[in-house]
Amino acid sequence: MEQYKQEFIDFMVDCHVLKFGDFTLKSGRKSPFFMNAGAYVTGTQLMKLGEYYAKAIHETYGDDFDVLFGPAYKGIPISVVTAVAYAKLYGKEVRYCSDRKEEKDHGADKGGFLGSKLQDGDRVIMIEDVTTSGKSMEETVPKVRGAADVTIIGLMVSLNRMEVGLGGKVSALDEIKERYGFKTSAIVSMADVVEHLYNKPCNGEIVINDDIKVAIDKYYEEYGVK
Repeated sequence: MEQYKQEFIDFMVDCHVLKFGDFTLKSGRKSPFFMNAGAYVTGTQLMKLGEYYAKAIHETYGDDFDVLFGPAYKGIPISVVTAVAYAKLYGKEVRYCSDRKEEKDHGADKGGFLGSKLQDGDRVIMIEDVTTSGKSMEETVPKVRGAADVTIIGLMVSLNRMEVGLGGKVSALDEIKERYGFKTSAIVSMADVVEHLYNKPCNGEIVINDDIKVAIDKYYEEYGVK
């Protein structure tokens, strides 16, 4: 595993974004881990987050794209900080764009989008925190493709939860790939997280001990991709 991926796992735990214990997800599933990207709140945390996304996008998709699109709401700050980091790390100017939950009907920036206007020929990378069901893509992909003649290159999320999507057969990321025809990727997967953290100290604490590991294994027996 690349060094920056190991650092990113530690970073998520340190920022209390990735937690282990007993959680009930929006889907109703009981999960031994939970990720909340809303816990990135300081300038330094957001700066680092953008750099991790930029590195993963650069490694996965290269530099041949024009726009980072972050679905509202959590995708908005992620797309902004990643655009900043891309300019800093790779000297490439990319634009950011996000959708609005409610269309704005007044002012110079009225409409359904924030940031850069999508233009014919734009090559777009979608950027999100985590995809469990693919529901946000269901809402935003038609918006993006309907705004201009664009090509969606791929999707980048923080964490591949590696559990079955709504169809019950393949992961949510693979469902998105099959449904919309673009690549999907994550900075790290839960397999990476377990490999890196199991019985190893993170900031002086063991966050995946034997009990948590058993709970994770049991969770994937039920909800993991077969």
